[in-house]
Amino acid sequence: MQRLIRAPWALLVLGALAALAVWLWGMGGITAVERWAADGQRDAQNAMAGLLRRLKAGDAAALAGLLGFCFAYGFFHAAGPGHGKVLIGGYGLGRRVPVGRLAGLAVASSLAQAGTAVALVYGGVFILDWSRERMVATAETWLAPLSYLLIGLVGLWLLMRGARKLWGQRVGAAMMAKVHDHHHDHHHHDHDHAHCESCGHKHGPTVAEAAQVRSLRDALMLIGAVAVRPCTGALFLLILTWRMGIDAAGIAGAFVMGLGTASVTVLVAVLSVTARESALAQIAGGPATARALSLIEIAAGALVILVATQLFASAV
Repeated sequence: MQRLIRAPWALLVLGALAALAVWLWGMGGITAVERWAADGQRDAQNAMAGLLRRLKAGDAAALAGLLGFCFAYGFFHAAGPGHGKVLIGGYGLGRRVPVGRLAGLAVASSLAQAGTAVALVYGGVFILDWSRERMVATAETWLAPLSYLLIGLVGLWLLMRGARKLWGQRVGAAMMAKVHDHHHDHHHHDHDHAHCESCGHKHGPTVAEAAQVRSLRDALMLIGAVAVRPCTGALFLLILTWRMGIDAAGIAGAFVMGLGTASVTVLVAVLSVTARESALAQIAGGPATARALSLIEIAAGALVILVATQLFASAV
């Protein structure tokens, strides 16, 4: 009964996502989104410049306004073409992960990205004596392609995992059929039952233990792939506030920018998990669900690889 209630919602979500994909890639919607995001970023940047001048002049009230526009800049930055939401969305589609955990990873990766910007600017200024141009060039010429390469590898890992599970299911199904025929022909039912119980011996970590280890490894992998490339807006803000002698405002602004970016990636995380669960709600349990999970993981991995390849090609 529960499945019947959930099914219309599942179809509605899948239909909405399909319509969004058609509009974005088939009807030029992505260009409109990019233009809107770029305009929003520019407006936020202009407002931030005025507030920084007021802050430098001693107007403490300007700090709240600055942080508000930093959040807006981060939001518009993430709404445009970017790598963080592709990775978080692809992972949410490809792996069965609780929505709260994925949303937490989205926030952590955005804040880690801000941390990279702070480390690059202050490391560049105090340790390496780099110019502003050198820092931005390092971020765009080296760190951006590296980030896209790492994201592509995560996509490849998702694809290979899905393919391996799909192959394992086919081999397992064939072996089970053989074993079933063999026992049916030659063994007593009680002996067959004992054989099945012996399958339960622990030959390695339990499913829960493996999931725990994997989720920590996955978390570090996702955060690292996004964090490698700092946001250019955060770099400019940090360099400017360092030169103006209002470093603390710049560092706070960079992390608030990260939260603005996270507001979009968290939404993507929720949508990706909802889409995955909606798709699975349409499928009966058993082998069909296992096969569907593997196929979804393969498709998500392929999508992440495709986008990462496009981003890498445009960056080099």
